[in-house]
Amino acid sequence: MKIATWNVNSIKARLPNVLAWLESASPDVLLMQEFKTVDEGFPAFEFEALGYTLAVHGQKSYNGVGIASKEPLEDVTTGLAGDDTDEQARYVEARVAGVRVASIYLPNGNPAPGPKFDYKLAWMERLTAHARGLLALEEPVVLGGDYNVIPADGDCKEPAEWADDALARPESRARFRTLLNLGYTEAWRALHTEQQVFSFWDYQGGAWQKDDGVRIDHLLLSPQAADRLTGCEIDRGPRGLPKASDHTPVVVELEAG
Repeated sequence: MKIATWNVNSIKARLPNVLAWLESASPDVLLMQEFKTVDEGFPAFEFEALGYTLAVHGQKSYNGVGIASKEPLEDVTTGLAGDDTDEQARYVEARVAGVRVASIYLPNGNPAPGPKFDYKLAWMERLTAHARGLLALEEPVVLGGDYNVIPADGDCKEPAEWADDALARPESRARFRTLLNLGYTEAWRALHTEQQVFSFWDYQGGAWQKDDGVRIDHLLLSPQAADRLTGCEIDRGPRGLPKASDHTPVVVELEAG
């Protein structure tokens, strides 16, 4: 079972790239973030034409998360519990072929400190509470998405430049470790020791050309999913295309259950 996560950074702007990648890579599940449109504006027909079923949780001009699956989607839920006042579209979850998957667009949090950073940390605490509850189900769980967290200095090109950024601040990293300490496995790092391998390159300053990036797109696996882990790779190809998203897909492979 091949599950990918990709912050597409506007599905309308990147649709040809996303569809081309779906055709070539053929993931069983694609977890999308930041598609930046309401549910009704999502190009469902084009995905369905490729054999994908959709669950989307959209928002006008901002955020937006979705799941595209070759298998039927069951038990779909939108939004992250714990704050009834939070209207940002950052979380969608479903069961696919016996695996519970979630698409996560964690808040950026900049400038830090400040209200946006406080929101990020509170959101991470809500995610931790929910992730703990999912473990109690004792089923394969894959929490994939743009976490907006650089886990360690080796996951960015210039650590000093990121030291005070919300993505690398100690508070963000500590909460990410708390997620892992619940019993989740970060799929890419579990299989790779390489440093300075990235999933995001800013549009500014020739970051892509200089390979000046960060690794902020992650797939976290429950023990039942981690037991089935056979591979996890970052596909740099889409980032080099014209009109590319500033993120590129991360793909995990699980043995059949």
